[in-house]
Amino acid sequence: MTTPVETVQPESEDAYALASDAIDAVLDTVESGDRAALARLLQPYHAADIADLLEQISATERRDLLTLWDAGLDGDVLSELDEGAREEILEYLPTTVLREAVRDLETDELVEIVEDLNDPQTAAVLDALEDTDRVAVEQSLSFPEESAGRLMQRRLVKAPTHWQVGQAIDYLREEVDLPENFYNVVIVDPRMRPVGMVPLSALMASKRDVELVDIMEDDFRTIPVLQNREDVAYAFNQYHMVSAPVVDSDDRLVGVILIDDAMEVLDEEAEEDLMRLAGLGEERLTQRVFQTTRRRFPWLAVNLVTSILASVVIAQFTQTIEAIVALAVLLPIVASMGGNAGTQSLTVAVRAIATKDLTGANMWRVIRRESFVGMLNGLMFALLIGGVGVLWFGSPMLGVVLALAMVANMLVAGLAGVLIPIGLDRLNIDPALASGAFVTTVTDIVGFLAFLGLAAMLLL
Repeated sequence: MTTPVETVQPESEDAYALASDAIDAVLDTVESGDRAALARLLQPYHAADIADLLEQISATERRDLLTLWDAGLDGDVLSELDEGAREEILEYLPTTVLREAVRDLETDELVEIVEDLNDPQTAAVLDALEDTDRVAVEQSLSFPEESAGRLMQRRLVKAPTHWQVGQAIDYLREEVDLPENFYNVVIVDPRMRPVGMVPLSALMASKRDVELVDIMEDDFRTIPVLQNREDVAYAFNQYHMVSAPVVDSDDRLVGVILIDDAMEVLDEEAEEDLMRLAGLGEERLTQRVFQTTRRRFPWLAVNLVTSILASVVIAQFTQTIEAIVALAVLLPIVASMGGNAGTQSLTVAVRAIATKDLTGANMWRVIRRESFVGMLNGLMFALLIGGVGVLWFGSPMLGVVLALAMVANMLVAGLAGVLIPIGLDRLNIDPALASGAFVTTVTDIVGFLAFLGLAAMLLL
């Protein structure tokens, strides 16, 4: 009789992560210096949760914890850490601990860690690896940093075209050096070129005497070893791939990329775009005050320059503002609405460029769409804000000026939000990093110029 499996539900959304009281307990244990108690506390948690813990505590607390827990640290925790925290930890982690921690990692994870090490640490880690793993890591490091060659893992499962299902299954059962995770068997010809892929589900569902070539999928996609990581992640997401073989310039099999690595890149790129839209670059919570200040300062300086340009426009209408004080009260409304509208269009455009949804084929349609959206929103808000101007200050003509300025700025905001990132992308400048400052400048200047200029013409 089969025993029913009991499903354990988490008590809360945070049940699988380290809660704040658990973090406090860990830090108290570190402070007491109880090595055994610390090991017991951390033992039930996943490597990703322990990495989160290390990222949330201070640099001093991290160092104290790892000094006490040196025997428990493994490569999975290091691979889960964000780059900033990992670089800091690797600076003081004893070489003996580091060698033991990374010994059982896959080659792609090893490459991710080794590329952050200094030369003595790199040599020590490579010496600790088996010959095949060391050669694989060294070859991967020879590829460009953002390429598929750095992302792939060298350990994979392949089979020749003449094998049958039974031979493949026997090989999988007898081989002791299989990858930790794999989803397909890559079928290769005598020249080591991939000709098909057999999913494990098809392999296990077929009889032993079935030829592998009869059940393989021959519509698979290969990844060139020098292809950019972003393009690799896009291909996995676009074509719903689970794994893909990586080939060199002669189409020979050199590695494989799995979906978890591709999706990690996709997540990193999305996070990077979000941060760059705010002018932050690759900022981490684990970075020190000086590093964070240095990263934020340049774009704040750019914002200062653009603000001065907007102020220069206002300065041209000082007499108009002095004559009609209400203009100073209403001026921020026009600029703020235009800035928000521009940011909306900008966010949509930058993300569409990143996901390759915005191309030359649909560019003009998108531009027209954003123009109409900006104009319609401008008309609707013009009616509202024009009425506010009349009711607040009792001047119908002031309401008309405010309404016209709103329409003009919202229309320009929609256009700027899509045209500026497209233009920057054509110039090979990252639109996520540079677009925000330009769009804000355009909407501020146009908003001030339209409102004050119309006021000078119609109200004086």
